[in-house]
Amino acid sequence: MTEHASSHRRADAKAATVALVLLTGLNLVNYIDRYVLNGVQELVKAEFHVSDERLGSLVTYFFITYVIAAPATGWLGDHFPRKPLIVIGALFWSTVNLFSALVHSFDALLVRHAALGIGEASFGIFGPALLSDFYPPEQRNRALTIFNIAIPVGAAIGYAAGGWLGQVHGWRSAFYVSAIPGLLLALAILFLMREPKRGGLDEGETAQAKRGAARMDNYLGLLKNPAYLFATLGYAMSTFTIGGISAWIPSFLQREAHMSSSSAGFTVGAITAATGLLGTAAGGWIAQRWLPRDHRALYWVSALGPALCIPFALLCFFGPVKTMLPALALAEFTLFLASGPVNAAIVNSVSAQVRATALAGQLFLIHLLGDVPSPRIIGFVSDRSNLRWGLGVTVAALVVSALLQVLGARHAPSESSLSVAAG
Repeated sequence: MTEHASSHRRADAKAATVALVLLTGLNLVNYIDRYVLNGVQELVKAEFHVSDERLGSLVTYFFITYVIAAPATGWLGDHFPRKPLIVIGALFWSTVNLFSALVHSFDALLVRHAALGIGEASFGIFGPALLSDFYPPEQRNRALTIFNIAIPVGAAIGYAAGGWLGQVHGWRSAFYVSAIPGLLLALAILFLMREPKRGGLDEGETAQAKRGAARMDNYLGLLKNPAYLFATLGYAMSTFTIGGISAWIPSFLQREAHMSSSSAGFTVGAITAATGLLGTAAGGWIAQRWLPRDHRALYWVSALGPALCIPFALLCFFGPVKTMLPALALAEFTLFLASGPVNAAIVNSVSAQVRATALAGQLFLIHLLGDVPSPRIIGFVSDRSNLRWGLGVTVAALVVSALLQVLGARHAPSESSLSVAAG
């Protein structure tokens, strides 16, 4: 290797590290902004005197705009540089968060929370697509596992900060505080991160395949790609459970374990941070060790997580109070095992030239079938029975998720076809 080539590789590695750090940081803020509402929702319920079903509609409307925005943002991501799109999205959702301090009716809060989904949908598509172009296929599971560690940590900070700030300073203060980091990271990405070559590290894509990947028949071909579809639909069923638990577990602890708003937010935050970090890291490590021996490993781990979660979820929702928190911790740990592998499976199942569109389709489906309906369904069941039975409906989704990922393993692309799977 020449000195010039060695220097070029070091520069590429440095650029990849900078991108991973900044995008993971923004993903952290993304989830703080999203989950701060869950930490204060009992305070919101008390101020506006709304039912559980109506309270659950805050999350529902957020994800409705999220999934409506996804197709358009997917097209933009496949045709324009992703970095400026990420910056614009982060500035938008952070600014929207600031407006919460001016909200004085539940309907106004619905509109604000729905608008938040537009900005956050852009990052959910552009972030993983851009990050994937800094790493070759065999390293994406590791990079996306690190990127997705921000999900439980961000959710935990959102829960804890929202609960504490809401109790001490009022629930509106939490949205003021959560908006600032997004604004700062948007500027850091603008000035410190470069735009990578689209598909530059996807080996095996011929010029003809790259040209073909831009055609509409390839976009529609995603619907005929079983590796992509089974992974996405399985992920949607896990998202149904994650969204439902995320929206309602602080309220569940306050009602069933008689915790305060601050205590419930801190407890859920601590459990989510610890188990999310360990579960996401463990799942990524298991998949990375398994992949050299079995190209289906990403799917196997994605099936293993929800399957192992089932007994712990049942114990948490229907068991005695003394087992509630240990069972919740184990349920979250197992559920987070799939975070890195399932996203790597989806990214690797499609061509680089339609990756943003594929991620847009993934986000559309996982939210449309997952956390758009689940908070409201849980609230509906809770209003007619109790929150234990409301949360219990998420267990059925775990069963379906595991089965779909097992089916997806039958169609997992081999290493030689990772980059042309959508073609």
